[in-house]
Amino acid sequence: MFHLKKEKNASGSPETKKQDKYYYASQWSLMYHKFRKHKLAMVSTIILVIFYLTAIFGNFVAPQGTEQYDGKYVNCPPHGIHLFHEGKFVGPFVYGLARERDPETYMMQFVDNKEEIYKIRFFTQGDEGGEYKFLGLFETNLHLFEAEEGGKVFLFGTDSMGRDLFSRVVLGAQISLFIPVVGMLLTVILGLIMGSLAGYIGGWVDTVIQRMVEVVRSFPQVPLWMALSAAIPKTLKPAQVFMLMTLILSLISWPDLSRVVRSKFISVKKEDYIMAAGISGAPADKVVTRHMIPSFLSYIIVNMTMSIPNLIIGETTLSFLGLGLRSPATSWGVLLQETNKLETISFYGWKLIPMVFVFITILAFNFMGDGLRDAADPYK
Repeated sequence: MFHLKKEKNASGSPETKKQDKYYYASQWSLMYHKFRKHKLAMVSTIILVIFYLTAIFGNFVAPQGTEQYDGKYVNCPPHGIHLFHEGKFVGPFVYGLARERDPETYMMQFVDNKEEIYKIRFFTQGDEGGEYKFLGLFETNLHLFEAEEGGKVFLFGTDSMGRDLFSRVVLGAQISLFIPVVGMLLTVILGLIMGSLAGYIGGWVDTVIQRMVEVVRSFPQVPLWMALSAAIPKTLKPAQVFMLMTLILSLISWPDLSRVVRSKFISVKKEDYIMAAGISGAPADKVVTRHMIPSFLSYIIVNMTMSIPNLIIGETTLSFLGLGLRSPATSWGVLLQETNKLETISFYGWKLIPMVFVFITILAFNFMGDGLRDAADPYK
């Protein structure tokens, strides 16, 4: 009786329950717990979540719309927010801006006018022209923050037309972050279809698809992007250009994934459970969708995550060269078009801020992809 009671207590111990939970956990649970241990991947995921939430609610976060400008504040440097004035706590505020000529360069510059104080208001109605449809549902003019009437908040400065660069970076993220995601989904669909056909059917189908892959991969990527983008008519609306850009990036990016899927199919279709499903009379589409693809779905997710940075670079490169999205559409690549002159970088360095967000986003996706790859690898 004593031994039975002891074994019963041991089987119900917290350590034993933890081991049982680990042994009976699903593949996704194991991936999740392993991914959480990758600190850099977790930080990158948090950064990406913040970026995408900011993009989704971009019209609310941005103080101004993409079409608002003020000729009095052309090429204004970043304007800081202050909390104290003359040693006294005032709360968030900005000083007024005054223009004066630099005695050394003779260029007009903006300086703080400390006699004018404009407090920052939160959840307030924006200036005229800042109306937008919140999540596409109803029209409003509510913005997260704005200075009192007469004041201006330029966290990242302004461009050559007096438009707020912070607002344009936030609103540009709606295109620069979501074109790669849509393009990645199309890439995954094309890669799965072509790779599964090549790996499952084989024969002449495999030969034809592999020759197509080699033809697409033989072209230099950037010149091919440029050639396809140059064919987009300049008279199209921004939404139409958005769809064509997404399609172009997808048509060029699918070969790599198709080869991974093909190799997985060739190795998986020889497994006993796949052969048993075929012998039992299961249709080919059921075997592929219910057994073969789920067996390496984690690798597909990792590939999806790792392909997004390339698509971000593609969209930014084409828009920077003027072959992708064009003004009045706003993306990070469009914002960087002003930095193609040396004098702009020399005198207006803050216009390179969109490049910082491109850099952070690509690094975050790469680190998150590394974490997913390690979590999906059963031998690590």
